[in-house]
Amino acid sequence: MQISSPDWLTPQFVYITLSAVVAVLIWIEGEMLKKTDGKLPQSPLFKFSSLLDTAWFFVSTVALYVIDLTPLAIAVPAAYSIYTVFGWIYGTRLLKRKGIPDSPNDLVIPAKYIAYSQSFSLIFFALCLLVLSSPWLPVPQ
Repeated sequence: MQISSPDWLTPQFVYITLSAVVAVLIWIEGEMLKKTDGKLPQSPLFKFSSLLDTAWFFVSTVALYVIDLTPLAIAVPAAYSIYTVFGWIYGTRLLKRKGIPDSPNDLVIPAKYIAYSQSFSLIFFALCLLVLSSPWLPVPQ
């Protein structure tokens, strides 16, 4: 006996939904960093979230090639990949201005980088919602 999944439960739907969750986690990370004045929180949620949003770059890159995405949905992994690469460059430039610390315990995430990440998370979340709702919108598929 074969169990079939609903028609809407596609790899694209799963990837875009999980991308929206990642967007929320990026926002939460930013809020946690604000509370610690940029020092890395020792929270298990922060550690898990940081690991997940770093891994999501690789998941997004693979998704571009493995999942049959609609033209609009391609914007999601493309946007995440661009955000990550530019984030690495931007973060490195900001840290070089202050001096790169010797220890991760001395690392302070600049407020400008936190703002960059949270701004992206809002736009990225909205993009994910747009893609998820696109079958019901008058948007060409």
